[in-house]
Amino acid sequence: MESKKIPVGSEYKFIFSFNQQQVNDFAELTGDHNPIHTDPEYAAQSRFGKCIIHGHLGSSVFTRFLGMNEPGGPGSIYLKQETEYLRPMFVDKEYEVVFRVMNIREGKHIAEIATEVYDPETKKITIRGTGTLKNTELY
Repeated sequence: MESKKIPVGSEYKFIFSFNQQQVNDFAELTGDHNPIHTDPEYAAQSRFGKCIIHGHLGSSVFTRFLGMNEPGGPGSIYLKQETEYLRPMFVDKEYEVVFRVMNIREGKHIAEIATEVYDPETKKITIRGTGTLKNTELY
């Protein structure tokens, strides 16, 4: 049986959010206990007015979805991720991640995938980048 190949231009979207416990757990795992993420009283005095999600926690949705779903999935190996953090993200707020297959090096089974997180309310990008994946079944 021939494997399914994902074409250039394919787009995938997912809705996600993080709660405060997940932010606190991330702080424990990484050791990043910056109060802007974990202390509501401190964060209330900041320019954001409330706690913000760690940037790397926000971008962790890339590996979360690419490791388990198309355009990656089981068997994918993450080779590289370039990421820009453009706007803060907040606890208990829904965001949308969008993946677009930009380029495939078929002989190498490598895909370059645009990785973006949007705020559905403002339509603004909060995180953007490019991920590079290897998957012999899909590319």
